[in-house]
Amino acid sequence: MSIKQKIEKLQVVLDNREIKPPHRNEGSEKLRTIIITGVLSLVLILIILFTLPLTVLSWSGLFVYSSIVSLVIFLFVLMFRYFSILVLAYLYITKYTVEEKDGYYPFVSIIVPVYNEGKVLADSISSLLDLDYPNYEILIVNDGSKDNTAEVAETLVGYRQGRTSLVKVSLINKPNGGKSKALNAGIQYSEADFVLCMDGDSQLSENTLKMGLRHFIDPEVGAVAGNVKIENRKKFLTDLQALEYIEGLNLARSAQGYIRMVNIIPGPIGIFRKKALRDAGFYSSDTFAEDADMTLKILAKGWKIQYEPNCIAYTEAPVKLHQLLKQRYRWTRGILQAIRKHKKHIFNPTLNFNNTLILWTMFYEALIWPAMNIFANIFFIIVALLYGMSSLIFFWWLGIMVLDLMAAIYCIAAEKEEFRLVPYALIYRLVFIVFIDVTKAMATIEEFLGIKMDWGKLERVGFGQQKKPAAGAATTPTPALAKK
Repeated sequence: MSIKQKIEKLQVVLDNREIKPPHRNEGSEKLRTIIITGVLSLVLILIILFTLPLTVLSWSGLFVYSSIVSLVIFLFVLMFRYFSILVLAYLYITKYTVEEKDGYYPFVSIIVPVYNEGKVLADSISSLLDLDYPNYEILIVNDGSKDNTAEVAETLVGYRQGRTSLVKVSLINKPNGGKSKALNAGIQYSEADFVLCMDGDSQLSENTLKMGLRHFIDPEVGAVAGNVKIENRKKFLTDLQALEYIEGLNLARSAQGYIRMVNIIPGPIGIFRKKALRDAGFYSSDTFAEDADMTLKILAKGWKIQYEPNCIAYTEAPVKLHQLLKQRYRWTRGILQAIRKHKKHIFNPTLNFNNTLILWTMFYEALIWPAMNIFANIFFIIVALLYGMSSLIFFWWLGIMVLDLMAAIYCIAAEKEEFRLVPYALIYRLVFIVFIDVTKAMATIEEFLGIKMDWGKLERVGFGQQKKPAAGAATTPTPALAKK
């Protein structure tokens, strides 16, 4: 049999069949938003009108007094948020370090959905062939790519030599329908009981499967969230994102991992028990955050979700500011769509108390916290300029920087990351996060107004043209996290 015949034999063509998402009445949503915001504004105005005559302070004194109260409340919320996450993350890492887990090596299908990933696909598959795991296959799902992705994928099809055994690489060609439908095609084609879903541009660390699958010894675990790291570093903006992933995302997942309630399984690396995916109804394409939607659906069915810090996926980050803001705009709107989709759990904790708790946390992080951060910065700057309190504002900002430095040092030490990222903590909260929060606020407003948006795809450069993170960047299981 010729090579071409072998390739054709391994190819599978699927259509875009999917359950139609529920109809969304955008007109009534906009009207409801206007009514709710109008009523809340009226209530606030009435409170001010009735309480203002009762105050004994002057306008100037009232403004200064309210500023001090606001500052204290903001710092209290900030410190409570930081230290609760730090404590839970510390408990998880301590438990992780001393807990013994037996090896578990079931057959796994790695699903790689690709759309116009010709530049990075070969490198991604090469990293998958280097996994230290004896029993897996690779399913490439070409989602109607318009570049040379199909041609590159065809050269990879067949049995390839892996680190420990031969690995079957298959190709599924389908019309363009989005990542959710591509993942569903791979999941339904796979005959394995466990699947690893990733992005076409990601590369996995060699111990990803070995460290991730062992959590499924517990029959209550339906999914394992991995650890996403930035690949293309050594630039100002990508280094800031590298710190953000370590401190802002992975620290929170460590804390959530302690109670086995991770709220978002990241798109670049997630391992699933197929039964949990079936219970959840597979991926849906009615939000721009299919990973958040899937996570909430799995949790709603009573499954536990674990976090594995040594399941590492290296991903390519935006190198330009407008690309980064566009990405975070999409993330925010997608998360808000997922929250809206599961809103019944917000108001009815009897359905699933864990989901109610997680949804309120996501609501706070996506909606309330960015608004608080923007308001605090603007408000206290105005107070400093008008009332000569610049020294107090300086010490306020200094306290926040010290807090971020503490968190950065802790996270980088725990993950054996690059220490050179620590100085970025000096501007992380006061510059980088402010830009991100303004983008989140704009995305929130446009989502509630029902403004249309496109998916927006990041232009890839390719890992082959970039350098790996420096030694010590947790490319293998680290002493601080590895099992004894």
